[in-house]
Amino acid sequence: MILSLDFSSETPIYLQIRNQVLLAIAGGKLKPGEKLPAIRTLANEAGVNMMTVNKAYQLLKEEGIISIDRRSGAFVSLSRDSKADVLARLSKELELIVSEAKVKGISKAEMRELFNRLLEGMEEEK
Repeated sequence: MILSLDFSSETPIYLQIRNQVLLAIAGGKLKPGEKLPAIRTLANEAGVNMMTVNKAYQLLKEEGIISIDRRSGAFVSLSRDSKADVLARLSKELELIVSEAKVKGISKAEMRELFNRLLEGMEEEK
């Protein structure tokens, strides 16, 4: 698994790893049941500390995106959360994003355009 990390970014490395795994799953590059690289392997490939990868994996596990077994490793394991639970969590996260956009002067039309472009991009990847 090749990651593209930006060490000068304000986004912590563990979140960049988490985000890239999530994007790979959403884009169909990682499938449910697929094994993820071992923490040590991914840390070596990315040039980061093992604890950084471990933190990313633990976050993904808490979010129900992966499952981790100490003997067999980490696997893509989509959440068993109800649709209502996921929508409620996403609503809170999107509220912050929309609020930030509003404060920065981004219009509703620009937000809709961005959201539609992102959705279309996801459809094309599959």
